[in-house]
Amino acid sequence: MISGLARHLIYPLHEKLMHRPTFDYVRQLEQSQWLSRSEIESLQMQKLGELLRIADAHCPWHAQRIQAAGLDLKSALTMADLQRLPTMNKQDAITHADQLAWHGVPGGAYKYNTGGSSGQPLIFYFGKWRQASDAAGRIRARRWWGVDVGEREVYLWGAPVELNKTDRIKQLRDRAMNQLVLNAFDMSPAHMDDYIQAIRAYKPKCIYGYASSIALLAAHAESKGADMRLPSLKVICTTGEPLYQHQRELIERVFAVPAANEFGSRDIGFTAHATPEGQILLMSESIILEVLDELGQPVAPGEIGEAVMTGLCSQAQPFIRYRTGDMVRLSAEACRAGRGLHVIEEVIGRSTDFIIRADGTIMHALAVIYVLRAVEGVAEFKLIQHGVDRIEVQVVQNQHWSDQSGKAIVSGLQARLGDQVAVDLRLVDNIPPEASGKHRYVVSHVALADGLKGAI
Repeated sequence: MISGLARHLIYPLHEKLMHRPTFDYVRQLEQSQWLSRSEIESLQMQKLGELLRIADAHCPWHAQRIQAAGLDLKSALTMADLQRLPTMNKQDAITHADQLAWHGVPGGAYKYNTGGSSGQPLIFYFGKWRQASDAAGRIRARRWWGVDVGEREVYLWGAPVELNKTDRIKQLRDRAMNQLVLNAFDMSPAHMDDYIQAIRAYKPKCIYGYASSIALLAAHAESKGADMRLPSLKVICTTGEPLYQHQRELIERVFAVPAANEFGSRDIGFTAHATPEGQILLMSESIILEVLDELGQPVAPGEIGEAVMTGLCSQAQPFIRYRTGDMVRLSAEACRAGRGLHVIEEVIGRSTDFIIRADGTIMHALAVIYVLRAVEGVAEFKLIQHGVDRIEVQVVQNQHWSDQSGKAIVSGLQARLGDQVAVDLRLVDNIPPEASGKHRYVVSHVALADGLKGAI
């Protein structure tokens, strides 16, 4: 597809038909990023007031907390006002789901669930403004790197086991928008050979995908001596997990362009992105970020704390002072390019292992997480691969658990990994952390081939 046609006609028409104000918001973001820090923080407070008024009117659980804090929503708000509200966490969102969603939000509320990379799936609702915020934020971030809407991109992304009608429509849409999607859940050596050839033939300006999956493809290309230095390529954008320094070096060595990581989550949405100047900028117009210690107090810039976020575009189900579980470090530095957006010094985040099938196919951990997150009755989980033919699944149940839940887990995992795989399902009261103190939700004891170990 001609990039100009995709940029000026197909993508805008798609968003208009979906009733999403994506391109209006892109135009706002292109201007607002150049406001001063104080002006951006004033904009945040204005949007916070609008969000809290929605929450007070349509979300009983939030309304009770707002009233208990004694907030005057008719007056201009400050950060001190926001901090009078208690924080909320994922369990709050699960327990009080019926009192949090505004099903009458303009444009509709759409049911969604988290990727489960925290080991605790969450079902929630989002609306058109949240969708527009995510898309507009990525469009602006791509433009920082010289990649515009409609220019060729390769996505190394997850795919369902079987494509239904909706999935096939999405494939046609992706191609119409100049996006080539390669399956990160099916990375056998033979398929990675095909991916290398497809990328070279497609000549993308950007490659986007899970950090570990792109690192795996880079390691495979390097082991094969494949030349991935494409004149068209501007940047590798990674997502879904931390991008470690050794992975960055591997990717940049193989593709000969910078690697830029983004930070976000399904519940809060697109949050931050790396810049060509070597910084990570918060999408400050859509998110208020607090970094708090274990006692809920703000930490100083440069100190590590938990990312607590307020999604300013989360009208369908407001996330207000939401404890994400991600650990970050804010920077006292200003944007080197002159933007007023807040600067994140480091995102610690979470990481998971690859899963390896008996036929040698290497799968991103989300391939099995998708199975577990879709099963009703799972409060928390941990999956351990002991061998290519044996999986252990630890599950903490919730009130929706039934015999069918267990059967769905076994059948879903065997559909992904093969009917010969033995699934040892264990119901437990809690899932302790590793000896290191960290929580790992997908763990594999199956080693990668020597040439690919640089990806992990």
